[in-house]
Amino acid sequence: MWKGKAPSSRRAEIQNLYQNYASGQATLWVCALLRFLHKEQMELTANEETAESLIDRYEIDETARESRSMTFEGFLRYMESKDCCVFDRDHTSVYQNMDQPLTSYFISTSHNTYLTGDQLVGKSHLDAYSCALRKGCRCLEIDCWDGPDMDPVVYHGYTLTTKILFKDVITTVEHHAFEVSAYPVILSLENHCSREQQEVMAQYLISILGDKLLSAPLDHPTTGDLPSPNDLKYKILIKNKALNPRIKTLDTSGTETEESVDEEEEDEDEEDEDKYQQTKAKFWSPRNSAPKPKKKKVVVAEALSDLVIYTRSIKFSSFSHSRDNQNSYENTSMAEKKTRKLAKASGSDFVQHNQRFLSRIYPAGSRTSSSNYNPQEFWNVGSQLVALNFQSLGRPMDLNDGRFQDNGGCGYTLKPPVLMSSQRSFDPGCSQHSLQPTHLLLKVISGSNLPVPRSGKALDPFVRVEIHGIPSDSRRKSTHTVKNNTLSPYWDADMNFSISVPQLCLIRFCVRDQTGLLSSEFVGQYTLPFTSLKKGYRWVPLRSRDGCSLDPASLFVFVWYS
Repeated sequence: MWKGKAPSSRRAEIQNLYQNYASGQATLWVCALLRFLHKEQMELTANEETAESLIDRYEIDETARESRSMTFEGFLRYMESKDCCVFDRDHTSVYQNMDQPLTSYFISTSHNTYLTGDQLVGKSHLDAYSCALRKGCRCLEIDCWDGPDMDPVVYHGYTLTTKILFKDVITTVEHHAFEVSAYPVILSLENHCSREQQEVMAQYLISILGDKLLSAPLDHPTTGDLPSPNDLKYKILIKNKALNPRIKTLDTSGTETEESVDEEEEDEDEEDEDKYQQTKAKFWSPRNSAPKPKKKKVVVAEALSDLVIYTRSIKFSSFSHSRDNQNSYENTSMAEKKTRKLAKASGSDFVQHNQRFLSRIYPAGSRTSSSNYNPQEFWNVGSQLVALNFQSLGRPMDLNDGRFQDNGGCGYTLKPPVLMSSQRSFDPGCSQHSLQPTHLLLKVISGSNLPVPRSGKALDPFVRVEIHGIPSDSRRKSTHTVKNNTLSPYWDADMNFSISVPQLCLIRFCVRDQTGLLSSEFVGQYTLPFTSLKKGYRWVPLRSRDGCSLDPASLFVFVWYS
């Protein structure tokens, strides 16, 4: 690995590398370029053909191309191309096995999808649905309430959030569902409607979604218990409570009849209770406290129940109860606090539970500003539907974006083998001593074209590298601060990490501006899974707080792991 003096720009750093391998020659010959690919970029499968194809792609000097060599300008173009991005290009399209049951995947999931602001007085908007779908989200939440003129509405119950029509939400979903991904969309209904308005909902789902709506079980799913993403391509699934299957009984005359039995519901749905309590705390004074809204028991209308196929919502009791009684097509939803408690007390049981069943986790009702938890702690136990407020920017959404840019950004990523093994129990809360740790070296060399702050003042930038994984793997390290350099800060900082479960890890590069002794401000970030990390000299594309590209702002790094 090259180690040089502080050059003034990335161009100079790359020139040092070029000269090192050109060995005094005017151009870089195929054999020298191949040596660079093997030794520095760890492209071990590269051969002469690979090197020649890079010359054809990036070299514009005709004489050099004809002599099968590369000038410095061609080498620079290659080093700043997507071929040298820190994110593995093979992972920009779907490359994972998509024939496993749905339980084998992390699924990009949104909470209170209709909201564009906070959970108390924020606006509900159809754009929130189209934005989430364009981000690769595959599980959307719809809170449904009785509306005027028998037209159900969507909003955050017991609050002052604005209302939108259910039929407009479904029309928006139908338009955008498969714009960026062919894999199934799950509509998670939080259903507070009367039986009559549920029948209207069912009619809208059938008439608007048409053939996209999954309205009957598949004849021959590829896998066992639940179908796979491939089986359900271009299908929209309804997640809701459902009536029990019809059971046969004898009436008083001894004639056999059929009746439909509703599943037993708890007195107060947890998520509703959360919403009620947060609104009470915000708007109702203790002296003039409004009476608690009396919850009517919502009985599921048969027409809506019939549309719930593989994603039937039930209450979670315990892991042993689920093991003995839960069906594969039944799933549970839990608030973050309860999930955290269960993960801490019975991590390996939770992992095994999620091998068989879908579980959805949602943020606590006390998060009235629509803030998010760290989703990594729930991915660590294998929960598939870890729901986040997509409208709330910051580290949790960066992690979600990083997790789901993998596998072509299709919204489904295969859980790692450590979460799927039936042979070995895995508890993310325990240090995994039985596993051979992976050593990761990240050398943060320099930055380039960092965004200028509104003040116009030059940045005092530093880079923080965060590892997000099981608790014992989660670490962060920072470079020193470079004073007064926005264009080409140089750090040349080595960071070493020991990681026991790299398949679960996300790496987050965050550039910050040192504004005081103990204060700093966000400049840009980039998050990716450890498994998508390319070795060698790589550039890191920076993104803004809302996930947009800050091109040409980037970092130049060296990556090695073993």
